[in-house]
Amino acid sequence: MYTPRAFAEDDPYALDRLLARDPFVTLVTTGGDGLPFASHLPVLHARDGEGLLLEGHWARPNPQAGHAGPALAIVHGPHHYISPEWYPDKGETARVPTWNYAVAHLYGELQPLHDEDALASIVARLGERFESAVGGRWHYDHDDPRERAQLRGIVGFRFRAARIELKFKLNQNHPAANVQGAIDGLRGLGGADAAEVAGLMAERLARRER
Repeated sequence: MYTPRAFAEDDPYALDRLLARDPFVTLVTTGGDGLPFASHLPVLHARDGEGLLLEGHWARPNPQAGHAGPALAIVHGPHHYISPEWYPDKGETARVPTWNYAVAHLYGELQPLHDEDALASIVARLGERFESAVGGRWHYDHDDPRERAQLRGIVGFRFRAARIELKFKLNQNHPAANVQGAIDGLRGLGGADAAEVAGLMAERLARRER
């Protein structure tokens, strides 16, 4: 990932926040034809000592299912268009539009899982993680043979991140007045994405002004 120094994020807990916000990742591997193959999957995440562990599963017919070895997991954060109209110095300089965003690239190794107990654990914990967010009460019942039989339709995985790149492109290369102008512009728009990007920008502006 191209990451100019100004946009490199070095706070490891920034990744935890991204994953808590949106644990639906893009998992990229290289296929037998030498081309990249991507799946979009919900994951569970946990700190594993100094590293990070992701767990999830593929549908068994997915060509990526069962891949062992190197992989890239992309964690998506909030993003938004930034208008040069929001910069106070727009009349003096040739400011142009840009796009602000936060993203993480995790490089590591995939370990496929076929064991029934491991698959049951992943399915149960995914249900626990996401059901409450929608007010649901579903839970995996391992004693129900119908539910247990459905485990045959999936392949699980563990992914241990060996290298983590965090990019938070949030106008850090602009004067503070421009950053504040963009924050105000985003907040004036309303909407969750605009508010989240504005919040990330405000956090970094506050650090800069200490």
